[in-house]
Amino acid sequence: QVQLVESGGGLVQAGGSLRLSCAASGDTFSDYAMGWFRQAPGKEREFVAAISWSGHSTYYRDSVKGRFTISRDNAKNTVYLQMNSLKPQDTAVYYCAADRRQLLRSPEYKYWGQGTQVTVSS
Repeated sequence: QVQLVESGGGLVQAGGSLRLSCAASGDTFSDYAMGWFRQAPGKEREFVAAISWSGHSTYYRDSVKGRFTISRDNAKNTVYLQMNSLKPQDTAVYYCAADRRQLLRSPEYKYWGQGTQVTVSS
């Protein structure tokens, strides 16, 4: 069983930055590939970024490439999402997810956090 707790969300102006963190506990963190997803009001949850077990491979949805960076610190059991040049359309609840499989953009991750709200004002 893996527990995931996100933090770092908030209100920011367009063009600003936020760094989300997701702290994992309950199992060996380096055994899990990690992903970030988001869900805006009235919309389906969508893939944002994913990272491999070691952190050597990363993947992004097209709309965040060049603006967002996913990373992980296996010594701290934490995955991060650095978000720069934020846009109002990035407003959503952001969730981290974990699975032993490298699922990339698939929503079939086994473990999910509770989410953290990101609001970008224009």
